[in-house]
Amino acid sequence: MLRAQNLQFKRGDDVLFENLNFVVHPGQRVAVAGRNGAGKSTLFQLILGELLVDTGELTLPDGWRLGYMQQDVGASQRPALEYVVDGHKELRRVEQQIETVTEPSKLATLHSDLHDLGGYEAQARAGEILYGLGFSATDFDKPFDAFSGGWRIRLSLAQALMAPCDLLLLDEPTNHLDLETIMWLENWLARFEGAVLLIAHDRAFLDACADHTLYLTANSGKLYNGNYSSCERQRAEQLEQEQASQAKREAQAQHIQQFVDRFRAKASKAKQVQSRIKALERMQLNASIHADSPYSVTFKNPDKVSNPLFTFRNLSAGYADTVVLHDVSQTVLPGTRIGVLGANGAGKTTLLRTLVGELTPLSGEFSRGQHSEVGYFAQHQMEALNVENQALQTLMAAKPDWTEQQCRNYLGGWGFPAEMTTRPIHTLSGGEKARLVLSLVAVETPAVLILDEPTNHLDLEMRDALAMALQQYSGTVIIVSHDRSLLDKTVDDFWVIQDGSLAVFSGDLSDYTTALKPQRPRTESTNPSKKNLRKERAQRREDLGRLRKQVKELESKLDTFNLELKQMETTLANQETYASMPAEELDALLARTGRYRNRVKEAEEAWLSASEKLEV
Repeated sequence: MLRAQNLQFKRGDDVLFENLNFVVHPGQRVAVAGRNGAGKSTLFQLILGELLVDTGELTLPDGWRLGYMQQDVGASQRPALEYVVDGHKELRRVEQQIETVTEPSKLATLHSDLHDLGGYEAQARAGEILYGLGFSATDFDKPFDAFSGGWRIRLSLAQALMAPCDLLLLDEPTNHLDLETIMWLENWLARFEGAVLLIAHDRAFLDACADHTLYLTANSGKLYNGNYSSCERQRAEQLEQEQASQAKREAQAQHIQQFVDRFRAKASKAKQVQSRIKALERMQLNASIHADSPYSVTFKNPDKVSNPLFTFRNLSAGYADTVVLHDVSQTVLPGTRIGVLGANGAGKTTLLRTLVGELTPLSGEFSRGQHSEVGYFAQHQMEALNVENQALQTLMAAKPDWTEQQCRNYLGGWGFPAEMTTRPIHTLSGGEKARLVLSLVAVETPAVLILDEPTNHLDLEMRDALAMALQQYSGTVIIVSHDRSLLDKTVDDFWVIQDGSLAVFSGDLSDYTTALKPQRPRTESTNPSKKNLRKERAQRREDLGRLRKQVKELESKLDTFNLELKQMETTLANQETYASMPAEELDALLARTGRYRNRVKEAEEAWLSASEKLEV
């Protein structure tokens, strides 16, 4: 087991850990969470031996093999497939020996070792990992240096997954992955038999992959049973017992309840809105944690909004002679909240850049209303910052009518203390630069927020604060994100981009992710010691199947009730009904409408209850 006992570590004068204690057992999946700067990556460096503890102990069992996903990788001309196989260092060592040994008996032993290490299937395994991470067969022979930064990180991840190990350390593995690839990684980790330590700011990914959570706080930390959401619930219960600011927590819970009440009224979009209600109710349960957040952020509501905002008919979009999207037709109305889904490279960013005006449509019709100002966030805006300037200088240039103190106060809400506002931007972390760009978007009053992967580099508390700010914002939101938790809390409609076309997705996010899950058969071990485990898994699958069927049936019933209720309410909203309908029929219609409202409420509660059980 991995054991930390009274671990202490300082970086300069800053105490990162003081009397940190935890134990990770074989096979456990542990999410390592905490605010930026809590020491998550430092802990990985200590485990890897790259840093030494000041006092206390950090021990691993003899013989435990470590696997680690490197973030900073040097240049290499190795073909992608060979680069991934290089992760299996013992296999490469045996291969090198085979090339130099000539004695028949030693050579026979080495070939036997090669067989035991899976050497004859190594390239097939590496190819499967590369394919799962989004590479095509034509990429396998390309040199490592031919890939861009994000794809190099994927290759580093692939190499880590290739290495046989007893403890796998993954630091932000989802940052450069699309939703489809994240789903593949979740399934890969579910089959992995060793222990895993995960650093990630993707709540849904952590919930799916972790069974324990090591939450790091100021100078310390605590290991919780359960995934990240379970950890939040436990921390919320502790804070409710410890904190004295009851009024603040109640105000936060009431604030979230306003969102829940507002979206309960949207019965016409049952699936998407019910997912949103459920996500918001989870936030309400943890209101004490959100009340303790260091962030206080908002987006200004627009003064005037055109209707429609955007209209495009038979639109083709792309670059020069390369058509990425073709024959796209949609209308964007005020107040809509759209999540754009699709694999990396499908054309999501191309669509957003066309809506923003960075790309000119190649053909078709595209019109925008007079009051359709856009607030746009994209990763390249972080790179466009003048890194020699300070955050305070940057904001004061954007808002010349604000006083210096107003600018300081505003940046404070976005997590910038006074000292940080006057540091050169190049000294800020990726998350801090992302917050700065978002703050510059939020300081304006756009009619539409177009956000392209806004949560990359943001910690979980900032992601929650962003979700709350988007809830309050009355304008239109169009967002590309692989953060399922953010999409659940902010989106009502989904567009899916695939094979160069755009289609409206009728289901909710759980329907989409379920369709992405690979259906590959698993090879079961014949080890008798795993017999009970297989039976438990089979029973769990059977129970999940029944629950999924129940949820689908309730969804269908809820849709039917909502449709019939909407028809009755439309009739009652017509003044002619009261003038022409006989009194007996009108009374019967009113009574029937009341019964159907109760049916909708009962079906909604049953759906929420079944869905909660399905998530556990």
